Amino acid sequence: MQIHNINKVAVIGSGTMGSQIAMVCALAGYSVVLYDIENNNLIKAKESLQGHMNRRVQKGRLGEKEVNEGFSKINFTTNFEELKDVDFVIEAIVEKLEVKRELFKRLDEITPKHTILATNSSTIVSSKIADVTNRPEKVCNVHFFNPALIMELVEVVSGPHTSEETAQIAVEFVKDIQKVPVLLKKEISGFIANRILGKLMDEAVFLLENGYADHEEIDLVCMKALKHPIGPFALMDLTGIDVNYLVRMQRYEESGNEADMPAKIVQEKVRKGELGRKTGKGFYIYDQSNAKV
Repeated sequence: MQIHNINKVAVIGSGTMGSQIAMVCALAGYSVVLYDIENNNLIKAKESLQGHMNRRVQKGRLGEKEVNEGFSKINFTTNFEELKDVDFVIEAIVEKLEVKRELFKRLDEITPKHTILATNSSTIVSSKIADVTNRPEKVCNVHFFNPALIMELVEVVSGPHTSEETAQIAVEFVKDIQKVPVLLKKEISGFIANRILGKLMDEAVFLLENGYADHEEIDLVCMKALKHPIGPFALMDLTGIDVNYLVRMQRYEESGNEADMPAKIVQEKVRKGELGRKTGKGFYIYDQSNAKV
């Protein structure tokens, strides 16, 4: 298969990441199926995307015609049968291995044999999923960064099962949707960006939990001294504190090392349901427009 054979893309999961990946693909001219098991999630996804696109039109970054064409290319659906003729799948569901394995098994059964099955996970490498399919050579990681509409970089990860053809098509696909690909030739949990970011997160949490500074001050230092666009605690609120929790739990389950467990403060936030922007409270408090209070 070649890049020109990819005409229809499926994105599984209509959360913040999945919905924005779908719009990125649609704006690049692809026909997109955005699938979710809950229709309410799809409604929220469409409303969120409309807000993002309206702001871009207001700022002159996109024209109304371009936005309308983008939306016309997205099929928001809860019908799994709509995936039967897609050429490229990007999974963006919860970071739980068994849930992903079950999904990939179903995807393998319904999609054409040529279809590439990619996971957006930055923690669960595709070799932990590929064996449930009859096409392991067509399974890989294609990891977008949040927010996918804005962030340019995409990490493509080739596992020991991934064919060179699949990896190269994935790289070309990323270029075709106007993103910048980086190809990892070997699997490693966290890939490049999140392994580096994880060390910074760990140190930030250590400083907070041991009373050296509060989270606002730590974020301020990272922004003003290190020139990061957003501090580590604001970033956790943006991506979801539960995502941080699930990523660390997955790592702990793999290693058995208690040092890989989620930080105590992260566990406490998850227990309280304070997951960041999506719940209105995390390390910061947010109003309905997601602005800090």
